Amino acid sequence: MVNIGVIGCGYWGPNLIRNMSKVTDCRVVAVADQRIERLEAVKSLNPGMRLTMSARELVESESIDGIVIATPISTHFEIAKACLTNGKHVLIEKPITTTVADARELIHLAHENERVLMVDHTFIYSGAVRKLRQIIDSGELGEIYYYDSVRLNLGLFQPDVNVLWDLAPHDFSLLTYLLNEKPVHVDALGSSPVRWKGWKQESIAYVNVELEGGALAHFHLNWLSPVKLRRTLIGGSRRMVIYDHLDSDNQVKIFDKGVDIPEDRDRYKALVQYRSGDLLIPKIDQTEALEGACKHFVHCIRTGETPITDGYAGLRVVELLEAAERSIAARSIKDARQEKEENEWTFQQASA
Repeated sequence: MVNIGVIGCGYWGPNLIRNMSKVTDCRVVAVADQRIERLEAVKSLNPGMRLTMSARELVESESIDGIVIATPISTHFEIAKACLTNGKHVLIEKPITTTVADARELIHLAHENERVLMVDHTFIYSGAVRKLRQIIDSGELGEIYYYDSVRLNLGLFQPDVNVLWDLAPHDFSLLTYLLNEKPVHVDALGSSPVRWKGWKQESIAYVNVELEGGALAHFHLNWLSPVKLRRTLIGGSRRMVIYDHLDSDNQVKIFDKGVDIPEDRDRYKALVQYRSGDLLIPKIDQTEALEGACKHFVHCIRTGETPITDGYAGLRVVELLEAAERSIAARSIKDARQEKEENEWTFQQASA
């Protein structure tokens, strides 16, 4: 029997407790959170759990095999480091850390202590994404031309992170899992229209990622949309596919559409011919993705297998996040410098 402890009972913690409790040969034996009202709220999910306000109690417990971390991003590194150092397997909510250096240190600690380090990139374990990976690996789409992703809704604003760090980990993890192509260039633009009491974080972001194979990936992230969208479009030379997470009945649609270049390039004939064929909607496994992630974590603890979303998968996501954030910051510095120069020029004109 694998004994699991959960640290953090905020937005995502209760979902992890509920799904981890479904896993065969696994028991959620203890839960920690700094707020007693949250502990009381999750008590009904598993009456046998020990409730405590001390995370250290779980980290140092000799009866706990693995710990699930569902705390604010800024706390991930220190908690995970303590868990691994104390011989605990770790499942950590996305993103794994706030810096590339911290992610690499956790990977090193997991290897050194022979512990499982897994990141909760939940959507990787969904039936729809597994189907997408199968379609891409089969070559059905042909050469991948582009990857276009939209993830937006009204809120939820986070006090300690911007829209990039809140939403992009989902889409960056999907990109790196589905295409498995090395990013060679990242360019990003962010906007902070909502501000209060000194809080100024980007609530809108656009990110472009150029991949080694030549494909271009684009991400639209937005906390200020009147509608909720979770949609990815992947275009290939043979077929194109749409993944719509919110369309439960038709999450994956394969379009036999595209363009063909005729071999006979007579100048009096069109150089490009458009192809419009059938629409295929494959059957998707509807098992809850988080349940699949929890089962996989326990399986890896029992067998020693490397998780699909291991520390290196988490590292690749943080590398993209850091690169996008640097691009946004560089634009902000450039804009501020330009504004200063314009103001100085206006002042000089007025003085003259």
